[in-house]
Amino acid sequence: MDSSPEDLAVEGAALLADGRPREAAEVLRRAVAGGDPSAFDLLVRAYFDSGSWRAAVELLEPHVEQGDLRCAGRMGVALVQLGERERAEAVLRLAVGSGDVPAANDLAILLRDERRLGEAVRVLVDAAAAGDQLAAANLVALQLEAGDLPAAVEAAERYASERRPDTILALADVRAQQGRYADADALYQRAARLRALRAHTSYGQFLHARGDVAAAERELWEAERVGEPGAAFAYGRFLLDEGRGEEARPHLQAAAAEGDEAALAALAELDGVDADEY
Repeated sequence: MDSSPEDLAVEGAALLADGRPREAAEVLRRAVAGGDPSAFDLLVRAYFDSGSWRAAVELLEPHVEQGDLRCAGRMGVALVQLGERERAEAVLRLAVGSGDVPAANDLAILLRDERRLGEAVRVLVDAAAAGDQLAAANLVALQLEAGDLPAAVEAAERYASERRPDTILALADVRAQQGRYADADALYQRAARLRALRAHTSYGQFLHARGDVAAAERELWEAERVGEPGAAFAYGRFLLDEGRGEEARPHLQAAAAEGDEAALAALAELDGVDADEY
C-alpha cells in the first residue's frame, strides 16, 4: 500500500531531523506532488541542508512568479549560492519590499560583498528600525567594517537589549574598538550567558588580541563545542597563529569541508602551497 502524502511528509521530516537531507528530499518531493501542505517548506529546507541550490530555485521560482513573495527571500539566498548575484539582488529586493524583514540581512550581505557598503547600511537601518535583531547587530558590524566608529557606537547603544542577545555582542565589539576593554570584557561574558550566536568566538578573539592566550583558547574551544557558526575556522586560525599547525589542521579541514574559503587559505598557508591546490 502506497504511503499517503501526510505520511510521506512525516517521514521526510524525520529524515531531516536525522541529518539525511538528500534522502528527505526524495520522500518530500512525493509528498509535495501528493498535495501535503506541510511538505513544501520541508522540501525547501531539505534542498538547503543538502546544498541543492538549483533544485531549490526551480521549486521556488514558479511561486515567486505567481506573486507568492513569501518564497522570494529563500530563492534569493539560493541564487546567491549559485553565483547569480544580479538575479539574487532583484529577488531579495522583492522580498524586502513585501515586508520580509529578515531578507534584508541577506540583501545587505550581498551588497557588502560587492563593496556597496552605503547601500547595505541603508537596508540594515530600515530593518533594524523594523525590529529585526540580526539586522541591528549586522548594522553595527558593517559600520565597524566601514570604519565609521561613531555611527557604530550610536547604533550599538540604541539597539542594545538583553531581549536581543546579538545586540549585546555588537555593543561589546564597539566597546573593544573604543578601547574600553573592561566594559567590553563584561559585555562579552554577558552575551555568552544570553547565548548570543557567536559570543564565545568573539570573546575568544578579543581575549587573544589582548594577549590572554589560555582564556582565548577556552572560549574558542567552547564555541566549537556548542556549534557556533564559523567556530571551527576560528579555533583552527587561533591554533595556527600560535604555531600549533598540526593541532589546527582538523579544525581547518572541518571548516573547509563546509565551504569556508578562509579555511582553505589557512590550510594552504599551513602546507606552504598555493590555495588553488585545495
